[in-house]
Amino acid sequence: MTFIKTTEQDSKYNHLEKMTVKEILFHINNEDKTVPLAVEKALPQIEKLTTQIVQKLKNGGRLFYIGAGTSGRLGILDASECPPTFGVPHELVVGLIAGGDIAIRKAVENAEDSKNQGWLDLQTHNVSEKDVVVGIAASGTTPYVIAALEKCNENNIITGCITCNKNSPLSVVSQFPIEVVVGSEFVTGSSRMKAGTAQKLVLNMLSTTTMIQLGKVKGNKMVDMQLSNNKLVERGEKMLVKELNIDQATAATLLKKYGNVRNSIINYKK
Repeated sequence: MTFIKTTEQDSKYNHLEKMTVKEILFHINNEDKTVPLAVEKALPQIEKLTTQIVQKLKNGGRLFYIGAGTSGRLGILDASECPPTFGVPHELVVGLIAGGDIAIRKAVENAEDSKNQGWLDLQTHNVSEKDVVVGIAASGTTPYVIAALEKCNENNIITGCITCNKNSPLSVVSQFPIEVVVGSEFVTGSSRMKAGTAQKLVLNMLSTTTMIQLGKVKGNKMVDMQLSNNKLVERGEKMLVKELNIDQATAATLLKKYGNVRNSIINYKK
């Protein structure tokens, strides 16, 4: 099958610099509306990869995201939000970016072109066949990510990917590829826009579904969330008031004593 890099195709819009603010916003919004529909078409692929992630994590494995630029940052964002949201260890979901942590804020020249560094970065975390590694690259052509997944395959590690081009080199090396084809960007080639939005939506699905399957949600509540600020403490108190039919003062006392919502519910019911 031929590979066409739709993420690099010319924008459907021209003379952007001549548009009013209102026109620019209107057209960007119109393009953004197409993204969830593109994600919907990829749901069967998303289900297959999520099922693999759930199985591995239930058996003591970990989830790794690996990417460059915007894609790498999105993986790190999703990974970093799992501990506070679901109360899991920081090492359960790990985000890696070409160029290391400095690249989260500043672009590191040529980092994504390395064919060795991705695997080296994974090895610093002792990646093994118990784990799942998901490569993220809008283009599907990032050497840092592709080469890392090739090494994972050689070492019997489950691989998946999130890309926005059909039949890309990244999809070819991924055992469980997810392809969300969003088409050309409003600003030609600016894949931080629709492609980035698509990747974020898919990452939300992967991690949230996995955590629900791992029992980290009760009803529809984040009962294992870390109570790291006043807003979250207040949210926890409201959960307890509703779940246990108690007043807020009692809920506050329970949270202080037992540390989180789940423990408070279990101990109160005893």
